[in-house]
Amino acid sequence: MDNEFYGWHRKILWVDLSRGKHWVEEITPDFALQWIGGRGFAIRILWDRLEPGTDPLSPDNLLIFAVGPLTGLPLPSSGKLVVASKSPLTGGYGDGNVGTKASVQLRKAGYDALVVTGKAEKPSYIVINNNEVEIKDASDLWGLDSEELDNELTGRYGRKAGMLYIGPAGENLVRFAVVMSEKDRAGGRPGMGAVMGSKNLKAIVVVGDGDMPSKDPDKVREIGKEAYSDVKKSPNYDHWMREGTMGILAWCQEMSVLPTYNFREGVFEGADKINGAVMADLFKVFQKGCPQCNMVCGNVGEAKEGRFQGIKAELDYENVGMLGPNLGIDDLNDIIGLVKMADNLGFDTISLGSTMAFATEAVEKGLLDPKDLNGVKPRWGDTDSYVNLMEIILKGEGFGSILKLGTKLAAIKLGDGAIDFAMQVKGLEVSAYDAHVAHGMALAFGTSPIGAHHKDAWYIYREALRGFDVNDRKKVEEIIELQRIRGGLFETFVTCRLPFVEVGLNLDYYPKLLEAATGHYLDMNRLFNMADRIYDLIRLFWVREFGWWDRKMDTPPMRWFKEPLTTGPRKGAHLDINVYNQLLDWYYEIRGWDRNGIPRKSTLEARGLANEAKMLEDMGIKLTP
Repeated sequence: MDNEFYGWHRKILWVDLSRGKHWVEEITPDFALQWIGGRGFAIRILWDRLEPGTDPLSPDNLLIFAVGPLTGLPLPSSGKLVVASKSPLTGGYGDGNVGTKASVQLRKAGYDALVVTGKAEKPSYIVINNNEVEIKDASDLWGLDSEELDNELTGRYGRKAGMLYIGPAGENLVRFAVVMSEKDRAGGRPGMGAVMGSKNLKAIVVVGDGDMPSKDPDKVREIGKEAYSDVKKSPNYDHWMREGTMGILAWCQEMSVLPTYNFREGVFEGADKINGAVMADLFKVFQKGCPQCNMVCGNVGEAKEGRFQGIKAELDYENVGMLGPNLGIDDLNDIIGLVKMADNLGFDTISLGSTMAFATEAVEKGLLDPKDLNGVKPRWGDTDSYVNLMEIILKGEGFGSILKLGTKLAAIKLGDGAIDFAMQVKGLEVSAYDAHVAHGMALAFGTSPIGAHHKDAWYIYREALRGFDVNDRKKVEEIIELQRIRGGLFETFVTCRLPFVEVGLNLDYYPKLLEAATGHYLDMNRLFNMADRIYDLIRLFWVREFGWWDRKMDTPPMRWFKEPLTTGPRKGAHLDINVYNQLLDWYYEIRGWDRNGIPRKSTLEARGLANEAKMLEDMGIKLTP
């Protein structure tokens, strides 16, 4: 490797399941520095290599697993990879990240990304052992849940192996099925598991023995050691290690942003029974984390009584929020059971909780007959009914065949205003923060590049500190800055954002680490420009696939505008559409997009995307100068 191009292997492994072939393509230094890795590689590959209009569940769709130049190195929480594809849930760009040994093993095997195309004739799995690649028969693995499959593959390939796989939800093409790893780690909320299932691909096993290329490995270790030390010195470290993301639940209750009864309310009467302190004191049995992490977030709880007694599940705020208060459930024993079922089956817990809440409200309003759910009548707080509903969605029985497509399409099918309480943006269900009081978080959901997710800009905490009623241009600038950092930098490096977010690790570490790994120093201005280029190209991908765009696609559910909170300290609060539209105007202006949310031609040319602009114009999509 020449002295100017460290940090990457230069290799993208392609596997065509239809032809049973694999090959390696090399990347250039310019490609690497323009797109860095992870999400950047994924959107560039999708734009260049996916035919516009491709059915997300067709063999022609691409399923991409991409790491970055910092992945797996001895620095805080670097054991991540990005999984991306054209989403069967939204029809646009979809991705997610997974903390898994597979990320480290992929780099050790010598690859910067894996791209899977085609469809196997029968259930199959891929085994990557350094430069040896095999497509194997998975007929005996099809139908296994996450825990069963992980145990079986570990028995075959050892604990060193990194594994990515789907559960029955992915096999059954549930549009919000995820890619699973290590039994309860998940990524790819917009249906990446369904894409994997559509290819008859049950699992990917990766084993590598090589080195990860760095220009100055000693410098990486030196800076990484200092960063590890800073993580542990954080004033929030002990609390984080005790409660993890569950620590935010009590705060959400206090702020009236806890999703309750399908986001009708922001406070839950049973919140004090299921918060982080209760989890840590009464249910927590051990912790687990991703590779290279010294602030592990995986708090595993064990159900102590009831129908799920003895069951263990990894608990975080999102899955507890969506399968707890959003369904009216205030018993962690039951929530643990639902989380474990969802993980074993390969559902995204956020979209699952939202979809089951939507169905509950549709039944409650008389829009959906329990007869169409095989006689199951979902009721707030009734865990048994949700266990049964989960099975109906998994199997696609009755109206379950519509619910498995997500809340947007289910609402369109039901009509009668159901779309107003389908809690989604662009087809992806809102994650666990009610935004009745929070115009900024609503904007973060509305402009997330994959649909309504907090991953790119978890703004709500900062918004509360500034004041929920302060809705100025600075709020929008801060949201875009967070998107650049969380959705741009961390999703391309690829490392976990939580050291920065939760314990305040200084962002200045990352350009230094990138320089030690690659030999190239990119200051924050260059990194932010790279992040903006990625956001622009993701937006262009959406526009290309839809053939149009307008600001309604960047607007959160009408429930938050039309239906004020009826309980709690912020009773009567709701979003103001005029305030939201002003924030959205500023957002478009700062990003250099037109008033409908399409990047301006001048913006694209300034970011090196003139050819992409021309492609859209050749398709008949007029761009604003």
